[in-house]
Amino acid sequence: MKKPLVIFGAGDLAQLAHYYFSRDSEYEVRAFTLDAEFIGVPECCELPVVAFDQVADRYAPAEHAMFVALSYSKLNRVRREKYLAAKSLGYSMASYLSSRASLLNDGHIGENCFILEDNTVQPFVTIGDNVTLWSGNHIGHHSTIASHSFIASQVVVSGGVEIGEQCFIGVNATLRDHIKIGDRCVIGAGALILGDADPDGVYIGKATERSRLPSGKLRGI
Repeated sequence: MKKPLVIFGAGDLAQLAHYYFSRDSEYEVRAFTLDAEFIGVPECCELPVVAFDQVADRYAPAEHAMFVALSYSKLNRVRREKYLAAKSLGYSMASYLSSRASLLNDGHIGENCFILEDNTVQPFVTIGDNVTLWSGNHIGHHSTIASHSFIASQVVVSGGVEIGEQCFIGVNATLRDHIKIGDRCVIGAGALILGDADPDGVYIGKATERSRLPSGKLRGI
């Protein structure tokens, strides 16, 4: 019998969480919850959306798990706050770990994690609580990802990397081996990080510029 689950959120990421949990987990989604002032519609995915200040009365923490389905807004601070608020109500926090991911780190993954398909997590990796790994990342051996961080798609984290709390790492970023990324760092899409990154740092790679040659004058296209 599947375990009943309440999802915090009602946006795109919450709908994705409903999709993944419903098709590839031991959980059954029963409802969604949001702070009352943000409830715009009474249902999401044909399930009720209830106010967070009422959720424990309607969906008892002793009988339901919760998953906080929020993105990296305000450098993951909002997701962190709602995760802690749900725990304070007594909910156990569910993680979604895709059956299509290669998770070789003997279960060293925290709660309220969202690890999607085609991730490779090598041996001796430790992942904290409330961490999102979007699809297709490589997390190298002996690396550590601290709690409340968000890693987008196709990121390469080499061996022995330490990633601090509340970090955001963008699509196609590459981190060389045995470096430390401080808390609350933002690593932009396509960035190449070859040394330690101090806390609160922002590292953005150069965007590709438009060529002066118009597309109509390209040969062979």
